[in-house]
Amino acid sequence: MGHGFGMTSTTAKPGRRWGRFALHYVEMIIAMFAGMFGLGMLQSALGLELSHTAQPELSYLLMAFNMSVGMAVWMRIRGHGWAPTLEMCAVMFAPVVPLYPMLWLGIIDGGTLMMVAHVAMFPLMLVAMLRRLDEYAGHAH
Repeated sequence: MGHGFGMTSTTAKPGRRWGRFALHYVEMIIAMFAGMFGLGMLQSALGLELSHTAQPELSYLLMAFNMSVGMAVWMRIRGHGWAPTLEMCAVMFAPVVPLYPMLWLGIIDGGTLMMVAHVAMFPLMLVAMLRRLDEYAGHAH
C-alpha cells in the first residue's frame, strides 16, 4: 500500500498508532455523514424522498446505502482494500438485522428504528476497525 513515512505497525509508537486509529474513526464518521447528506440532498432534488414513518425499511436502506457510498469512496481514496471497505459498508446495514423484526412485530416504530440503528453504527464501526487494527492504526495513509 505504499503510504509513505516509512513507518510500519511494528515501529509505530503506541500513542501514534492510536492517534492514527482515532483519526481514521473520525474520518469514517465524516465520510458517512457526507454520503448521507450529499446523496440525500441529490435524492430530494430528484423527488426521491422517502418517509421514515411510512416506509421505514426502504428509507433506512437508502440512507445506509448513502452512508456506505461516502465511506467507500473515502476509504478507497485513502488506499484501503476492498475487504475492509466492504466490512465498513456492511456495518451500515447490520443494525437492521435485529431491528426490522422488532419493527414488523410493532415493538418499535420507524423513528425508533432510525435512532437505534444510527446509535448502533458507531460501536459497530469501532468493532470493525478494531478487527483490523493494523489496517487503521499501522500505516500513515
